[in-house]
Amino acid sequence: MNHPPAIHDVLVRMAPQAPRLVSLVLTGVLAGTLAAGAHAAGPAAAELKSVAATAATGAAAVAYDGVVEALRQTTIAAQVPGAVVQLTVKPGDRVAAGQVLVQIDARAAAQSAEASAAQVRAARAALDVAAKDLERQRSLFASQFISAAALDRAEAEYRAAQAQAGAQVAQADAARTQTGFFTVRAPYAGVVAEVPVTLGDMAMPGRALLTLYDPAALRVTAAVPQSVATRLGADASAGAGVRIELPTLPAAGRLVPPTRVQVLPAADAATHTLTVRADLAPRTEGLVPGQFARLWLPASSGAEGGAAARGASPWVPASAVVRRAEMTGLYVLDAQGRPLLRQVRLGRSDGERVEVLSGLNAGERVAAEPQAAARVADAR
Repeated sequence: MNHPPAIHDVLVRMAPQAPRLVSLVLTGVLAGTLAAGAHAAGPAAAELKSVAATAATGAAAVAYDGVVEALRQTTIAAQVPGAVVQLTVKPGDRVAAGQVLVQIDARAAAQSAEASAAQVRAARAALDVAAKDLERQRSLFASQFISAAALDRAEAEYRAAQAQAGAQVAQADAARTQTGFFTVRAPYAGVVAEVPVTLGDMAMPGRALLTLYDPAALRVTAAVPQSVATRLGADASAGAGVRIELPTLPAAGRLVPPTRVQVLPAADAATHTLTVRADLAPRTEGLVPGQFARLWLPASSGAEGGAAARGASPWVPASAVVRRAEMTGLYVLDAQGRPLLRQVRLGRSDGERVEVLSGLNAGERVAAEPQAAARVADAR
């Protein structure tokens, strides 16, 4: 491109300064962008609603992880061999006491029972013949037509026939009883937890057919350090302060008292803990064996075993908790009021509040509206 002489001279003089001018322009643009971003994010962060994590007052407690167990849980196994020809229940079904659960092929057993019954009839017929012959022999002996030895033989034959008939009756009863083993019935009313067999499977003596439990009688079992468990077993007032937390239930019924607390008199040599069992009040909804639960025991200044007293644990509103996949967290405000997502571990729930066991200190402020805090955090 051809420029007039005057313009050409100006461009030539500005050429050495071009890099510096470009740098100044870019610096100004970047500064303006950062100022605009700060102006946009600053008010949003300042407008976030926050609450302070407060420590709960009252008696301190220590939490121990436990599991829900059934007081009556039965694994029903086969007593006789045979193919499964009928399966009337599936996992989750409620059954009544005496209800038929599994039917095993009993044709061979039925035939054996019929054969035993026929042998009983034959033995009884032979006993009748022996009884009549004994009567005749006694009449002949009274008339002195036979000797005493002949009478003794007749009495021996009668006793043998009588014993044979008794043996056949016992054998028939055993065959009839064994026939009943091919029909598996519920020993009590409950819920079917597992059915590991299907139609056509071969049942063998000792092989599990299904698992049944009573949903009205449940308990929570936890491993507790020896020092705490010993004090719990010796102090009735300490046992009165035990609480069971059931995280799977609604918040209103999540923390319940036990009906009975039992400390088993055997310690684990590897972990030096005792097993504590806390019975639940009769209930049938919302709980199944194997679910996670917590056992809260009264703490003391001498509590040992690596568990710290939870009396000073902070509490926050349940609405402030953020759950993303397997992560549970809170948006905690830093010194500049900016929300930072922090992973925490939750404890008990009390109405609209939840306890934070780790990841948060009392007095720190958390965002009361997680969605608004997430938008502010993403905008930075």
